[in-house]
Amino acid sequence: MREREAELVIFDDELTPAQCKNLEKLCGVRVMDRTELILDIFATRARSYEASMQVELAQLQYLLPRLRRMWVHLSRIQGGIGFRGPGETQLETDRRLIGTRIAELRRKLQAVARAQATQRKGRRGRFRAALVGYTNAGKSSLLQELSGSPQFVEDRLFATLDASTRSVPLGDGYDALLTDTVGFIRKLPHHLIASFRSTLEEAREADVILHVVDASHPDRDGQREVARRVLDELGLGRRPRILVLNKIDLLSAEELLSLKKRVSPRADSCALYTSVPRPSTLEPLRQELKKRIRDRMQRISVEFPARAGRVLSALYERGEVLSRSQQGTMVRVVAKAPPALVGWLRSRGGVRVSEGV
Repeated sequence: MREREAELVIFDDELTPAQCKNLEKLCGVRVMDRTELILDIFATRARSYEASMQVELAQLQYLLPRLRRMWVHLSRIQGGIGFRGPGETQLETDRRLIGTRIAELRRKLQAVARAQATQRKGRRGRFRAALVGYTNAGKSSLLQELSGSPQFVEDRLFATLDASTRSVPLGDGYDALLTDTVGFIRKLPHHLIASFRSTLEEAREADVILHVVDASHPDRDGQREVARRVLDELGLGRRPRILVLNKIDLLSAEELLSLKKRVSPRADSCALYTSVPRPSTLEPLRQELKKRIRDRMQRISVEFPARAGRVLSALYERGEVLSRSQQGTMVRVVAKAPPALVGWLRSRGGVRVSEGV
């Protein structure tokens, strides 16, 4: 540290409050551990109201056991129940204030989570996919290219902290809702996993997870394993998954060929190779998503009054109409429809649904 004239020492592991205190005393400069560094990075990246609250909650949970004061603050002694007594130190006051703020942030985040759950209910019946993976694997760039909708994209760690959902056209009238989630990292602090649980709920409710890996990174296998472990911790290990090896434009032809020979999808049903600067490489991903939508569809026959225009509209928008005929005031449509649409049709009065036609 003296040789490099360092003013800061960072440890690649989590330190206990006592270890941090003793190391600062030994070194004479500020000491940070891996968790504090990641929390600081998150604090500079948070842009939305929800992300700011999530980061603040994680920071306060990290800070609470690390508070230390060497003096007693007695300048505002007040009597009466509920006021600080003469023996309460500034440290105790700070702990109480932090505890109050943590409880307040949790209440606000629960309210945000309820609002998001309501929004997700409105998206039921749509095919949903979630982009997950190590930070800076190119998830936001993929979402932007697939959806055609502008996203915040930057080549840095944790550029995206908020879940962002966009509609992605797949061709032939099909589309899917694709959600970008916060990136993972090796030894991700447990405070952050807990704070961002509501954001990761999008992945929990997705029909398929797109596990994005930076194919050009020297430690791509290690990063892939880190993301797999985090998904297991979140209870998403058995969720249908597609392995997406991204940034193949940064590989030579020989390196790409070697990668394709070595990659095993394991729990993933397939492996795809993509590059945002090469839009043609995204077509297999669109086709795979379209195939999964078709696989979930049931062949049905629907009979309903001609005046029920909403039923006909739903069949065209959310299903695949195979034939349509009309006798008098009744319309008969043979179509392929996802389970959610079939359930909605059965709940409509005057609509008769037959399966396996």
